Amino acid sequence: MSLLATSGLTKHFGGVAAVESMALSMEEGEILGLIGPNGSGKTTALNMLSGFLAPDAGRVWLAGEEVTGMKPVALARRGLLRMFQMTRVFARISAFDNLITAGLARGLSEKETQSRAQALMEELTLTPVQYLDAGQLSGGQRKLLEFGMCFIAPPRLALLDEPFAAVHPVMRETMAGFIRRRNAEGHAFLVVSHDMPIVVDLCARTACMNAGRLIAAGPTREVLKDPAVIEAYLGSGSHA
Repeated sequence: MSLLATSGLTKHFGGVAAVESMALSMEEGEILGLIGPNGSGKTTALNMLSGFLAPDAGRVWLAGEEVTGMKPVALARRGLLRMFQMTRVFARISAFDNLITAGLARGLSEKETQSRAQALMEELTLTPVQYLDAGQLSGGQRKLLEFGMCFIAPPRLALLDEPFAAVHPVMRETMAGFIRRRNAEGHAFLVVSHDMPIVVDLCARTACMNAGRLIAAGPTREVLKDPAVIEAYLGSGSHA
């Protein structure tokens, strides 16, 4: 049984098909890449999978349970969490208190939240800035903080939308190492990224979208050699 599966997933905006009849699946403990040129429908797909956008048609299953159209809070209770391309943290409280807020909101005890928050601060190299307001952190540090907020009560599946975009290489490797370690513990990731070296490094399997449709899926290196994928990127003017 797949951890996540879709059938006929579709979303139109006016007369434009942002996602058309998407059939995607991923397994427990997998890191699946989702690539495609700008405007190909990747973020719209993530929005539907995470409950932030209702599909016009199609179905979604999480661990065998149909969750089509389910709201983000209900999906979070089932172990699916989403990180956004534009980082979402509480800018006016400290980085450490961001983790505390996330832990308490997820139902952890105060003692357990404190312990996990401190461990995550150290693992994500944020200890030197843990008492600064989150709004004072660099973009990369805010990304790392959002990883901590997502994983203070580790999800079964994390959907990541361009987590490595515009991030310093050192912080990018910190994020990649964090993903590897959590994956080794059994957590699954769906990673949308234009950073092809990172996709190749992290994702054994990758799916590619173009113009709202899934055009290839399989072992990452094979997908990147697929003529349809190459044409989609060259045709879009992508640098990937």
